[in-house]
Amino acid sequence: MKKILLLGSGELGKELVISLQRLGQHVIAVDNYDNAPAMQVADEREVISMLDGAELDRLVAKHQPDLVVPEVESIRTERFYDYEKDGIQVVPSAKAANFTMNRRAIRDLAAAELGLKTAKYAYATSLEELEAVVADIGIPCVVKPLMSSSGKGQSYVKTPEDVAKAWQYALDGSRGDLVEVIIEEFIDFQFEITLLTVTQHNGKTLFCPPIGHRQERGDYQESWQPMPMKPELLAEAQRMADEVTKALGGAGIWGVEFFIGENEVWFSELSPRPHDTGMVTLANTQNLNQFELHARTILGLPITDITQLKVGASAVILAHEDGKNPKFSGVESALAEPKTDIRMFGKPTTRPYRRMGVAVAFDELGTDTQVVRDRAGEAAAKVQVRPS
Repeated sequence: MKKILLLGSGELGKELVISLQRLGQHVIAVDNYDNAPAMQVADEREVISMLDGAELDRLVAKHQPDLVVPEVESIRTERFYDYEKDGIQVVPSAKAANFTMNRRAIRDLAAAELGLKTAKYAYATSLEELEAVVADIGIPCVVKPLMSSSGKGQSYVKTPEDVAKAWQYALDGSRGDLVEVIIEEFIDFQFEITLLTVTQHNGKTLFCPPIGHRQERGDYQESWQPMPMKPELLAEAQRMADEVTKALGGAGIWGVEFFIGENEVWFSELSPRPHDTGMVTLANTQNLNQFELHARTILGLPITDITQLKVGASAVILAHEDGKNPKFSGVESALAEPKTDIRMFGKPTTRPYRRMGVAVAFDELGTDTQVVRDRAGEAAAKVQVRPS
């Protein structure tokens, strides 16, 4: 049994804890508020600001973990290098965690060092710099915080009047204390995919079937697997994912995002952990879902293959107002849908557009993905979230 310090305890962390405990591990769940989803199933819990390096050091000294597993961006990841030197395994690696918590580091690695195809991009640390960059890159363009999760703070600039709003929206959606944004040219792509990529300590790199997804307000709303695409474009995405994950090093699951055009593939972003859109794998679309894959690989357990078993889709269940101790209605009606299931995350508070759960649907291989997308969406819409 290993002792694992999980930094970030949201819904992805909760599913990861369940998978780790099924393999007999001991997990300490950490977040900046009590009773976070992963804390509800973990062996121990700690509440700290993970942006406080001294507090991180205190927890590591207190628990002496075998592994440190980050699940969010707002962490003093530079501390990970020292933990690694002390013999603690950082997932996937200290370099990977540090680079991917900041869009500047990962984009510069992908584009400048590895030469992967990306959108034209630049950075800004003030509204004035942003205005100058937008004038250079051109409108329309996309503005994102350098540090954020689930698309928070991301917006499209369609007119010069949008620039100031985009700057403020990016700051409001930023995680941590970094005041900087990345500006990207708008690419006329056909669709986006997440390519869940599994790197192993002693085994070959594996890829899950590509996942399609739809966003609103920069946040994932639904995902489906597989996303139909040209084999040659999928092979190119796999090549890029393999190259960037090898450069970062370590073992774990990676959510690698791409824009797909008629005959082109652009690298977009990378997360060194289970991905929001990978919730679709909870529909048992694969022999191992993304959390089981992550758990196995970080523990050094072998994964010989990833096999698609079903067609699946996920759709988020959202809150619509601020409140505490949420109650849910419509669950019975949602579960009356055939080949459908739901997962409620257990978040103790609500706010507009906060993800509180997910509905998943599945069907036999060969089924049109739109069929399961519609079914998952209908089930999610039936569940209503109300604060007490």
